[in-house]
Amino acid sequence: MIAQSVHHVSLTITDLERSRAFYEGILGLEPIPRPEMGLGGIWYGAGTAEIHLIVAPEGVDVGKTPPANNPVAPHLAFAIDDWQKTRDALAAHGLDLLAPSAEMGQMWVQDPDGYVLEFIVPRTA
Repeated sequence: MIAQSVHHVSLTITDLERSRAFYEGILGLEPIPRPEMGLGGIWYGAGTAEIHLIVAPEGVDVGKTPPANNPVAPHLAFAIDDWQKTRDALAAHGLDLLAPSAEMGQMWVQDPDGYVLEFIVPRTA
């Protein structure tokens, strides 16, 4: 099995403080550490999965989906344990790999309906 578990869901937001009030104040989620990405946002732990809220950069219309390999594209991410093995398996099925990065341990593909799926080797603390 390539996809071991859901790792995270990434959503594009327009107002960080409004989203923080909702996810923390209403849902009771706790923020978790997030790497510097050059984009505003906040990440939350939700059981064994994460919710990544990314602030849309200037000029990005949240109502329109950005290119699949853009980190602000809404997507579902699956945890994997072997980047190269996963890359080879996806490529063997003829899938176009979008911005694969062994260094970052991640790659994206699109499902038959165009939904973005990320495959990521989880970082260790």
